[in-house]
Amino acid sequence: MPELPEVQGLVDFLDGRLSGHAVEALELASFTVLKTVDPPPQALAGAPVDGVHRHGKFIDIDCDGTHLVIHLARAGWIRFSEELPKTMLRPGKSPVALRLRMSDGCGFDLTEAGTKKSVAAHLVRDVQDVPGIARLGPDPLGADFTREVFGEILAGRSSQIKGVLRDQSLIAGVGNAYSDEVLHVARLSPFAHAAKLTDDEVDVLYRALRTTLADAVAAASGKPAKELKDAKRAGMRVHGRTGQACPVCGDVVREVSFADSSLQYCATCQTGGKVLADRRTSKFLK
Repeated sequence: MPELPEVQGLVDFLDGRLSGHAVEALELASFTVLKTVDPPPQALAGAPVDGVHRHGKFIDIDCDGTHLVIHLARAGWIRFSEELPKTMLRPGKSPVALRLRMSDGCGFDLTEAGTKKSVAAHLVRDVQDVPGIARLGPDPLGADFTREVFGEILAGRSSQIKGVLRDQSLIAGVGNAYSDEVLHVARLSPFAHAAKLTDDEVDVLYRALRTTLADAVAAASGKPAKELKDAKRAGMRVHGRTGQACPVCGDVVREVSFADSSLQYCATCQTGGKVLADRRTSKFLK
């Protein structure tokens, strides 16, 4: 799933390419991808793109006050082209769900791999009308996301810290991959309880959160959309690297699997050498 750094990379790329140009058409190939009915897709025709912004994991394309807001979900992506096919997009079995065509011939396809269709687009006059945006917590790279704010989010919360980091209503933009990365940098177990962290541990986690995301955003900066996925994979320390050596201590990177996802961690760095049992077959080792 694209998370804050990749979405920011997409936003920066699209902003540089679309801003100042006019929309020719918004074409739909999926009857379910657009979650709103007013304004209609035709409202974008001729509208200039004033800017492209990010809200958590949401992409916000401001078209003269009408916002095309996209959430890529687990398997969505933006496929940009300097010259789109001249034929109109048709509903069918293509992975393309939506196409934004610009007046100068460029534009992008919103695609989704697999059979589970979860990508979503909204056309709204106010981005707060998108339910997912209205529920977002603070942005972890925002100037107002201070150590004190982070401490207040964690205080009294008995949830496991990995779940807190992934909860979009608490912190916007972090998902499964970067929560693994942040916790590895902070040398914390993904199942430590948020409210039980010491002040020193919260300090370390706060710095790890900010620096890990900032470094990933910097690594994505300036890259075209087609290169962002590979850049993300190349930058991972533990996520997606089960069985490989931890880059810090050399221990093997381990995995805990759930029904529809998994996490990766280093036992030496994060759990005092204790191996966490696979959730599918047993409870976590104490």
